Amino acid sequence: MSRSIWKGPFIDKSLIKFSELNKLTEQLNVWSRRSTVPFFMIGKYALVHNGLNFKKIFVNRDKVGFKFGSFAKTRKFTKKVKGKK
Repeated sequence: MSRSIWKGPFIDKSLIKFSELNKLTEQLNVWSRRSTVPFFMIGKYALVHNGLNFKKIFVNRDKVGFKFGSFAKTRKFTKKVKGKK
């Protein structure tokens, strides 16, 4: 189920604090993968935590409104190799 429209998008307090301090030239470490990508981060880099390390993403207009977690995958794909018998 999605979030109510009257509540607005969920943005973590650290992201709001980042915008108020005008630190928009720096990279932002994002641990809150459930936060929505805000419009004030367009043209900036964000380092999104995937559980082990940070993945660097560039925020453009197409990514606004999506969650940060959808851009940093947490699973590593390993190809299944069938053994010889």
